[in-house]
Amino acid sequence: MLKFFADRGGTFTDIVAVTDDQRIIDKLSKHPERFLTVPISEQKWVIVYKLLSENPEKYQDAVIQGIRDIMSLSTNEPIPTAAIEVVKMGTTVATNALLERKGSRVVLVITKGFEDALRIGYQNRPDIFARHITLPTMLYEQVIGVEERYDAHGQELTPVNVQQVKQDLQKVYNAGIRSCAIVCMHSDRYPHHEQQIAQIAQKVGFTQVSVSHQVSPLIKIVSRGDTTVVDAYLTPILRHYINQVTSQLPQVKLMFMKSDGGLVAAQQFQGKDSILSGPAGGIVGAVQTSKRAGFNLIITFDMGGTSTDVAHFKGEYERQLDSEIAGARMRVPVLAINTIAAGGGSILFFDGSSYSVGPKSAGSNPGPACYRRGGPLTVTDANVMLGKIHPQHFPSVFGLEGNLPLDKDIVIQKFSQLAQEIADITHNHRTPEQVAAGFIAIAVENMANAIKKISLQRGYDVSQYTLCCFGGAGAQVACLIADTLGIKKIFLHPYAGVLSAYGMGLADIRAIRELGVEQPLTPELIPQLQQQMKTLKNQASSELTPEGIISQQLVVQKVNLKYEGTNSTLSINFALDIAIMRQEFEFEHKSRYGFIQEDKPLIVESASVELIQQLDTPEEPLIIPTRGMNQVPKAVGRVKMFTSDQWHDVPVYQREDLQPEDRINGPAILVEKISTIVLEPHWQAKLTQRNHLILFKC
Repeated sequence: MLKFFADRGGTFTDIVAVTDDQRIIDKLSKHPERFLTVPISEQKWVIVYKLLSENPEKYQDAVIQGIRDIMSLSTNEPIPTAAIEVVKMGTTVATNALLERKGSRVVLVITKGFEDALRIGYQNRPDIFARHITLPTMLYEQVIGVEERYDAHGQELTPVNVQQVKQDLQKVYNAGIRSCAIVCMHSDRYPHHEQQIAQIAQKVGFTQVSVSHQVSPLIKIVSRGDTTVVDAYLTPILRHYINQVTSQLPQVKLMFMKSDGGLVAAQQFQGKDSILSGPAGGIVGAVQTSKRAGFNLIITFDMGGTSTDVAHFKGEYERQLDSEIAGARMRVPVLAINTIAAGGGSILFFDGSSYSVGPKSAGSNPGPACYRRGGPLTVTDANVMLGKIHPQHFPSVFGLEGNLPLDKDIVIQKFSQLAQEIADITHNHRTPEQVAAGFIAIAVENMANAIKKISLQRGYDVSQYTLCCFGGAGAQVACLIADTLGIKKIFLHPYAGVLSAYGMGLADIRAIRELGVEQPLTPELIPQLQQQMKTLKNQASSELTPEGIISQQLVVQKVNLKYEGTNSTLSINFALDIAIMRQEFEFEHKSRYGFIQEDKPLIVESASVELIQQLDTPEEPLIIPTRGMNQVPKAVGRVKMFTSDQWHDVPVYQREDLQPEDRINGPAILVEKISTIVLEPHWQAKLTQRNHLILFKC
């Protein structure tokens, strides 16, 4: 049987498969340049495979094509789904639809008098000095104001005008709109009117009806409404993609990664939970593999082709409730990930006076200049120019046919032209490699600043943390990032190049349910909170599956607390003793904001319950010794690498040639089939018994 874990990124799609079929391994072993096969037990193997996310000349969907390639199937050959146990994946389909504004057409149905509430929003100004404010485009196309109203205490002031609502919805439906977002005042507590309108919308024929008291059952109509609109906008696009995948994989158990770091069955996957689907897999993979290696204080660093994602871990996943992505506001629990537009495909610019990196990306088509598709200079090209990436040690999957190595000559030519252009304009004569190093320094500084935002600016001493580095491009700059931040230890898992995909296989099923409270934290409130927690737990249990290990089901109860009169909440573990909760809140508040207010009452804004159902996960890979322990590893070659403003003659090692307790001193390059590891001067690499590579600052 086969298990597939996939992450469709902006540039590459990564696939990790687990199988006990020796015949599949025998076939793939004939193509070591394309597939990495690793034994994890006597009868099980892990298969690692990367392919371009977009290659329209070759295939329509990268995940389906990856499954076909691993199973050695031709284009027209049907997939033998009986041989597939499960497919777990993260997808950027909804994220791309949001970024490109290509979601479903939506009508917003809202309490009359509040038709422009979401447009007005909270009057936030990201750039307070901007004279011309550019508002993001709204996701809904039309608005219907409904005559209805509950007051804050649940008294019905105005019943729903059923006939008028039906007429208005029918008119919108006739215009071709099929998604409906319903948001009524105070519906987080009193949802009857929303339920009435939803029934009308379904009878009219709307195929997607998102109701705010189900999507985001919390106070604040703007946040609740924004989230509901996002859900109505993206869910049809997501459903279309899921149907497309299931048509190729009928009867196969299909699961998707949610933005909160948990898996969910395909039929329960919603637009509001899909925005950080891919990056969430990376965080799960980084955390779980780091914990297996013995690290508990972690900065995750995921550098892909399009962007870099960083996160902080100190014993539990950190989530944020309010987020804004691509101009769309949402209020759902998502992993606290700081994303910047700096990846291997980030385009290098010279504007006549200064260098800049990104935010535009070359993507996978055309990709960097070295991809042989006519692309511009990027961060990846800069590393090729510096000798940190060498075509002979990189997969030959480029060009229109997808079978050529990286093109180093075009990189040298373009950087030589750029260096001459810079010299002509600025009279600053720098060599092509110095120009490339300058762009890398800017990219490194941008990524280090992203890490500072989630660590130093929140009171954490980043020098005490381990940098868990992954993503296709992460290991190329890991040492430079650590040097900038004062981090002394870097962790590289053997699947670091595809850790987001591997994380899908390490994830649990997680179901989170929330409820607004908005009451003072007093002993009298505790019984009410207990009852609400019980209700939330029963609601969350609907997402669990029989396949889970019931004996390892975990329940996490949280309350969001804030000082009376403030708007900043902190998530605290629920306890029966309010003194314990206050103590934990004050500790977190002191760490985050630098002060506490001992005499000020605390308000419970909301409560949440998370059910965690643990699943079987892949074992760590085996190490098969190939030489005596007293023998040092042999370099497979030597290359020129530009670092510290000079060229170095450095050895190149194959990672699979290393054995436990081997140590490599930098500068050096370690290559593997899915990534390149650059060991800068004053850094040392050590392989552990579990095939984990640890980099130490000497």
